[in-house]
Amino acid sequence: MLKKEIHVPVVPQDLHIHTTFSTGDSAVVPEQTVEFVASVGHARSVGISDHFEYLVDTFDIYRDTVKKHGLYLGTEVDGAALAGEAAGMPFEYYMYHCRNTDEDYRGLEVLLATGRPVIVAHPQVFETDLSKVPPETLIEINNRYVWRNNWRRYYTPWLGSFNFVIGSDAHQPGWLGQVVARHVAVELGVEEHLVFG
Repeated sequence: MLKKEIHVPVVPQDLHIHTTFSTGDSAVVPEQTVEFVASVGHARSVGISDHFEYLVDTFDIYRDTVKKHGLYLGTEVDGAALAGEAAGMPFEYYMYHCRNTDEDYRGLEVLLATGRPVIVAHPQVFETDLSKVPPETLIEINNRYVWRNNWRRYYTPWLGSFNFVIGSDAHQPGWLGQVVARHVAVELGVEEHLVFG
């Protein structure tokens, strides 16, 4: 019997990935380890961006595990209340929940002041007003959420104003998938910005 080779389609990057370090996230299962992500090889540039609130007490272990596997070290910051603390830690990039509040826009500025890449995560879910977002901010087209609303109406006015990244948002059941987000990017004529490319 001949052994079939299986080829995993490789995407340019995936920086919005959650693992078992996001201990309080009910959409993360025990199999979602950093080690497993590293073994899949689904993207040329891979970053782990577990939820910041679960990393405060385990940061050193998190950092060492992510770096041991040659992955980029990120985190997902849930709004302004956590932005200052996250900005003071040596992450390589940030995913950021920017709700349509003055406080969260100020939190975005705090993270941008680090000089590290800041990606506004699934902005249409939080109704982020992109007119209030500085142009150096990266905007995510997120596979988990993009199809849940009128993405064409939300993103089209801003196509010439920002660089866009595509993310899986690695939760169950579509973990590590980017098919819908990539379809949306093609429909919008978006050229993906490679953060570490």
